[in-house]
Amino acid sequence: MIRNSIKAIILSGEHVLLTKNRDPEGDFYLFPGGGQEHGETFHKTLKRECMEETGLAIEIGDVLFIREYIGQNHEHAAFDSHVHQVEVYFICSLKDNVTKVEPAAPDSNQIGIEWVPLSRLALYRIYPKKLVEKIVSYTQNESLPIYLGDVN
Repeated sequence: MIRNSIKAIILSGEHVLLTKNRDPEGDFYLFPGGGQEHGETFHKTLKRECMEETGLAIEIGDVLFIREYIGQNHEHAAFDSHVHQVEVYFICSLKDNVTKVEPAAPDSNQIGIEWVPLSRLALYRIYPKKLVEKIVSYTQNESLPIYLGDVN
């Protein structure tokens, strides 16, 4: 079964908002968002997931990237070889005068959220790793393909 996951790339100045997570290997970072439920539009999914994981309301812009993840082709195949996920990444910003509320349903490994400086993205354990270079290129107004393929 293929799962849709809708993700936010939330930029503010020279920072991007990520969820901070922890596993036996240490801290890692993900873009806020998650699984689309039956009957939900991409936008409805993204607004719900961002509120659940960050406690923040967002404004949604254009689709920036589409990424496939076929678990059996990557380093975590031992535990997620059955996963086939299509991720749609939207460029987003926080709503004006946004007030943070407590995240309603953070993911199981999530320990917080963090504004990460774009200049330091490569120093963080971020998934998918391939997006680090793509986001930096995007902020430098470089032309990029939307479809990234099966990357991690």
